[in-house]
Amino acid sequence: MTVYFIGIIVGLVLPQVKPNTKIQEPLKLGLPFILKNNLRSIILLLSGAFLFGSSTAFNLVFNGMFLTLIAEAFLSGLTFNDIFLFTAPHAIFEIPAIIIAGAAGFKIPYEIVRYLAGKKDQPLTKEDIKEYLTLALISIILIVIAAWIEANVTLQIAKAMLNSTNGV
Repeated sequence: MTVYFIGIIVGLVLPQVKPNTKIQEPLKLGLPFILKNNLRSIILLLSGAFLFGSSTAFNLVFNGMFLTLIAEAFLSGLTFNDIFLFTAPHAIFEIPAIIIAGAAGFKIPYEIVRYLAGKKDQPLTKEDIKEYLTLALISIILIVIAAWIEANVTLQIAKAMLNSTNGV
């Protein structure tokens, strides 16, 4: 979680590209597109277990930096209500999925470091592997739920708001 917040701080410090606050028509996104992108992120986070946490750290920082784009949008004209309606329905599941997958991605490297430091008798136990797989499964389930909500609820809210601003 600390790495995620580091990404938020980095995103706040780095020069930002001003987001376009006018909603355009990329609302033709569907569940397959959203799910594929979300699962790609989760798999990258989980793969840190086999890459000594490097892909997990990179992805958490990137996701934290991306979160600052939402804050930048808020500061550049969108109302709090708009941002809340565009993010809250699916973010309730997506952000915990990212954090849980991050924890899973660091789990195995953490246990190996503990073994190398002499704090464990063996590098990985069945319990360590079971905990990793449980965290991975929970994060995948949450990201699937988040993608479904994003495709079927959040996008409908965005379309309705777009139609109301265009006078349709």
